[in-house]
Amino acid sequence: MPWTKIQVEKQEPVFDASEGQNVRKLSYGEAIREALDQALERDPRVYVMGQGINDPGGMFGSTDGLYKKYGLERVFDTPLSEEGILGMAIGSAMAGLRPVSIHNRPDFLLMGMDQIVNHAAKWSYMFAGQVPIPLVIRACIGRGWGSAAQHSQALQSLFVHIPGLKVVMPSTAYDAKGLLITSIADNNPVLYFEQRWVYKHQGYVPEDVYSIPFGEGVIKREGTDVTIVAVSHMVIESLRAAEELEKKGISVEIIDPRSLKPLDDQLILKSVAKTGRLLVSDLSWKTGGFSAEVIATVVEKGFHFLKKAPVRVAFPDIPTPAGHVLEEAFYPGVEDIIEAVRKLMGK
Repeated sequence: MPWTKIQVEKQEPVFDASEGQNVRKLSYGEAIREALDQALERDPRVYVMGQGINDPGGMFGSTDGLYKKYGLERVFDTPLSEEGILGMAIGSAMAGLRPVSIHNRPDFLLMGMDQIVNHAAKWSYMFAGQVPIPLVIRACIGRGWGSAAQHSQALQSLFVHIPGLKVVMPSTAYDAKGLLITSIADNNPVLYFEQRWVYKHQGYVPEDVYSIPFGEGVIKREGTDVTIVAVSHMVIESLRAAEELEKKGISVEIIDPRSLKPLDDQLILKSVAKTGRLLVSDLSWKTGGFSAEVIATVVEKGFHFLKKAPVRVAFPDIPTPAGHVLEEAFYPGVEDIIEAVRKLMGK
C-alpha cells in the first residue's frame, strides 16, 4: 500500500544543514505544499480541491502550482458551495479516494456542518468500521487583514467536541508537513487547522516523506515553575514570553500538543506534576474552548499536582473585531502570557 513504510518522527530532530543532512529551511506554507506534492505523487487516489487554490497566491503558497504538475482533475478550484464540496469529498472518500478539501477559513465550514458532523464523523462507526472516510479538511484561522466576525473565527474547539473527528494544529514547518502526511494517510476524517501568523515562520524540514503520530505532543522548552500548554501560534508567543520570564527568575515549560484530538494528556500531566502550575494558551474563545478541556482533564486526572488554580489565555467572549487597533486588543500575545504566569507565581 502507498502509505506503509513511512518514516515516523515523534520529536523534531536538531538539524544542522552544515553536516549535509537532507534538509532545507522552508516556510510553513512551503512545508504544507511539499506534503501535498509528495502525497499526490505517491498515491493516485489523493486529490486536492478548494476555493481559490489555483489562484496565483495558491492558498498562501501552500498549493502554488500543484495544478500545473498534476492537472485539473486532481487539483482544482471549487465553487462557493461548502455543503456540496464536502458531500462530494465524503462520497469520494467512501468510494476509495483520499480527498484534501481546503476551505480557506473555518467560518466556511459552518456551511457544511451537517456533512462533517452527521456524515463524515459517523459513517465508519455506523458501519462497524467497514467504511473508512480518509478525508482531510484544511482551514486557516487568521488576523491582520480585517476579516472580522464572519471570516476569521477560531472554531477548532467545536470540532474537538465531535466523536469521530481528529483535530490537529501544527505550529512549525516541520510539524506542518509531518502532520499533513499523517492526516492524508489516516482512514478517518481529520480537521487540519492553520493559524495565519505561523506562515511567517521558517524551519528545517527533511525532503523525505515522514509522519508525526496523532496524540503525541512535544516539549518545546523545559522548565520547573509553570507549565504552559500552547496551541499553534501561541507556542511562538509562549516561547518569547518564556525568555522574558527567565530574566525575572521564572522557569517555564512549554508543551505543544500538536494534535488537539487525540490529546497527549499524559505528557501534560507529567509536566504539571513537575511544576504544579498550569496555563493554557489557545487562540479560541475562553468559554467552552479547548483551553477549558485541557484544564478539566488536568483537574480530573491530576488535581493533587496543582499548587494553584489553572488559568487560561484565550479570546474574550465577544465576536472577532475588524481593524488593527481592535485586533490588538482582542488577540492575546506575549504580554498576556507574562502577566498570567506572574499571577500564577504570585509575583
